[in-house]
Amino acid sequence: MVSLSFNSLSPPPSQNRKLSEPAYVNGTLKPITIRGSPPTFVSAPGRRIIAVGDLHGDLTQTRSALEMAGVLSSDGPDSWIGGETVVVQLGDILDRGEDEIAILSLLRSLHIQAKSSGGAVFQVNGNHETMNVEGDFRYVDPGAFEECVDFVEYLEEHDQNWERAFVGWVGVSKRWKENRRASQGHWNPWNLVQRQKGIVARSSLLKPGGPLSCELARHAVILKVDDWVFCHGGLLPHHVAYGIDKMNKEVSYWMQGLHENNDGPQIPFIATRGYDSVVWNRLYSRDTTDIDYRSWKISSILEETLQAVGAKRMVVGHTPQFNGANSKYNKKIWRIDVGMSSGVLHSRPEVLEIIDGKARVLRKIDDSTLSQAMDYL
Repeated sequence: MVSLSFNSLSPPPSQNRKLSEPAYVNGTLKPITIRGSPPTFVSAPGRRIIAVGDLHGDLTQTRSALEMAGVLSSDGPDSWIGGETVVVQLGDILDRGEDEIAILSLLRSLHIQAKSSGGAVFQVNGNHETMNVEGDFRYVDPGAFEECVDFVEYLEEHDQNWERAFVGWVGVSKRWKENRRASQGHWNPWNLVQRQKGIVARSSLLKPGGPLSCELARHAVILKVDDWVFCHGGLLPHHVAYGIDKMNKEVSYWMQGLHENNDGPQIPFIATRGYDSVVWNRLYSRDTTDIDYRSWKISSILEETLQAVGAKRMVVGHTPQFNGANSKYNKKIWRIDVGMSSGVLHSRPEVLEIIDGKARVLRKIDDSTLSQAMDYL
């Protein structure tokens, strides 16, 4: 087990939250504590929590969602303005869009900045992250292959210093893209040499043990923050019985290319494979027109899962909600994948805000108006 503490500062007066024990000590928030490696159990006393759904390579929509949530500056550099807020991103950053590494870089940069303010940025891996580590590139946008080529060259310029290159990539990726397109033209599906170069670059980054896979290995597939549990697809009773910390470790080891025998790293089936695995499960996300008994049975499974893991609510992504983020089963499940990426539905960004155990959906109506859905618990 790993236990970490982040520095904490006095809460910004603009948030106007009532001080309450035991979250505060002498007017200052208690530090965030983390157990598990990758992070599995998080205690974040008194923090505002923002949950962000699937991003699928769309950096513009990512920035829009984080700005709307009040954690990312809207002018100039990508600066953290969220104070002690905790952000949880629910996976599927990869595929369908062309700025995947830039988004991962942005989230890591914001996490580094957030720690100094008593906040944090967490991610959980989704099915598209695990697919890419397996070498399944079916849903990769042509521009994302190009980004991999650019980033490999950028990494070489930094003498393979991963930390410096990765954190800095979001600030230079646009310029690299513009320079490449000016000199070569945009991706041509008939340019087999360029296509092969992109596949080789992506494979080197994302194979088990590759540098980008090891970056993904820093993140869990299941994250519990206080009374809330976050995962991409959905947690089930047999997942909890198997052990969520155990699953997180197994996925992380596999992504790092680590193993206990000479057979090579084993793909963690219960977390990453099959219709009822953690990253693929859609039980809680698909609305059904079946008889009420089916809805009652799903609600019972959800309740059993929450009791087993010691949580009150679950937040999931994975399945686009055509009518916006929403809750179901007595507001014990929140479905927040709205397909905001231009590679999916290109819908307006929405995020889930949780304060003192109460949740609501934040969404923009237009450029100047923020609508707060009346979905308080």
